[in-house]
This record gives sequence, C-alpha cells and structure tokens, in this order.
Amino acid sequence: MSIETERLLLRPWRDADLPPFAALNADPEVMEFLPATLTREESDALAARVRARFDERGYDVWAVEVVGRAPFIGFVGLSHPTFDAHFMPCVEVGWRLARAHWGQGYATEAALGALAFGFGELGLGEIVSFTVPANVRSRRVMERIGMARDPREDFDHPALPVGHPLRRHVLYRRNVGPRAVRRPPGSRGDVG
Repeated sequence: MSIETERLLLRPWRDADLPPFAALNADPEVMEFLPATLTREESDALAARVRARFDERGYDVWAVEVVGRAPFIGFVGLSHPTFDAHFMPCVEVGWRLARAHWGQGYATEAALGALAFGFGELGLGEIVSFTVPANVRSRRVMERIGMARDPREDFDHPALPVGHPLRRHVLYRRNVGPRAVRRPPGSRGDVG
C-alpha cells in the first residue's frame, strides 16, 4: 500500500532505506526532542518493527521519497502508541525527516496524505499527534494539517521519568469532518 502526493511517495520500506534511516536517527538535531539518538542496530530494529506492523495491519509509518529526486528522506505515517494516557487508545500521525529535507513542506504534504488514508481508507473518526512543547517545527506541521490543541489535555509522557526535560507533552487532535482531506477516487493523492 502506497500513497502518492504531489511531490512524494509514501511507500513500504526497502532494505536500501536502512543506511539513510540510521544516519537520520544518529543525527542529534533530528533527534533533539526524542530521548536519545539511535545506534545502527537500534535503527535497524526500529525499521524491522515497522515492517512487521505493516505485515500485520497493512499500514504504519511509510518510507518517504521525493519522486525523481531523493529515494528516502525519512518516515511519515500512522501508528498505535501503547503507553497509558487519558487519550488512549488512539492512532497517531507522526514524522521524522532527515535534516536536509526540512523546510520544504514535505512533512505537511506527507502527513496530509496519511490523514486522508486514515480518515478515508481506515474510517477513523480521530487522529492525534503529540510532542514536547519546545518542538515548534512539529507543532507548526500539526497546525498546518488542521490539528488543534487544548492545553488542558497536555500530559506527562509515562515512558520518561519525573524531572526528565522531555516528559511534558502537548496533544493535538483532528477529527474527521469538513477539514478532513478528501479527494475523488483516481485523483493525485489518492491511495495507490
């Protein structure tokens, strides 16, 4: 299952994606708002878990390529967080792109494709996203894709210890409705 947008292809993972995925996971700037950078082994293990979830569900976070320009720039897609929080169970839209591809609208474009898949193909009523308050870049993407935050729903991530600088998170939500991305079958951006 792949998703095409104007400039991007969200597709299943390939073995060739593993080295550039490891490079972006080892980049301290990319991983600034996550607990730690990843070793090559940890990165490969994460990719293996993603592939297993694809086999199980038919979707997860897709590998993203810029058609005709870059064969792998990171991931964007839908996942099922498993920690305990007031908004669980949920489906989360998330992204992680290599720094060289920031600032070009790719995260927004790909996230809109993932939302269209979630609301259209999966029939979801709501999709969430969350990050630390200081992650302004991701928060801007959340707002550009039509998500809204209620500060009363901010939460402490239970996987991080009390006092950890990344423990506090902001929660954004988007419900299916008038702002949901809907395209007629066969149009660009349709699930392929």
